[in-house]
Amino acid sequence: MASGKREEKQPTMKRRTVLTLLAVSVFLRACAKSPKLPSVPPGKTVLAFGDSVTFGTGASAGEDWPTLLATRTGWNMLNAGIPGDTAEAATGRIQALLDEHHPVLVIIEIGGNDFLRRRSAKMVKDDLRRLIQIVRSTGAHVVLVAVPELSMLGVVVRKLSDAPLYRELGEEESIPVVSDVFSDILGNPDLCADQIHPNARGYRKMASEVHAYLQKVGLAPTPNQ
Repeated sequence: MASGKREEKQPTMKRRTVLTLLAVSVFLRACAKSPKLPSVPPGKTVLAFGDSVTFGTGASAGEDWPTLLATRTGWNMLNAGIPGDTAEAATGRIQALLDEHHPVLVIIEIGGNDFLRRRSAKMVKDDLRRLIQIVRSTGAHVVLVAVPELSMLGVVVRKLSDAPLYRELGEEESIPVVSDVFSDILGNPDLCADQIHPNARGYRKMASEVHAYLQKVGLAPTPNQ
């Protein structure tokens, strides 16, 4: 009987060992995907690169999220948002900005106008990847701000979701992605100037959420640093 009990325990112990190893493996993969990045001190140049949502359409001057983020971080924020810009067109203008300003961090929010023009997700993703590669070639860090996928039903019922390509790029390129912020704002009429732009309150929330995420990944200093 004693021998039989030992035989019953052995498979159980093996299963526990396998489960433990799997849990450790998952934990290590998660850590690898979310590395702590070096903090960007106040006074450093950070480029906010994008379209009308980066520019601040829907609010008054000084109420755009890059200006509000500068107030929170002390960074020298450059707002390179152009209303109507696309990821496709943006690949032709980013290098000049990088050469002129030498930012240590570039926050990219773009793609919505590509979706409105019915460009395929693959094409938009390829253009965004090109932007990421151009920025990385200068040694600067890159952060993506996810943009909602085009959905007329989502616009009508005020329930939008990020386009999956942003999460995919974050995983494939190992870069941080600010998720579910822009989509959530557009889902709240009180935070919107129209169906595709935040208002002043929406931009304040956007700046707050982007700042919190940058603190989480280590790029923005936390209060105790």
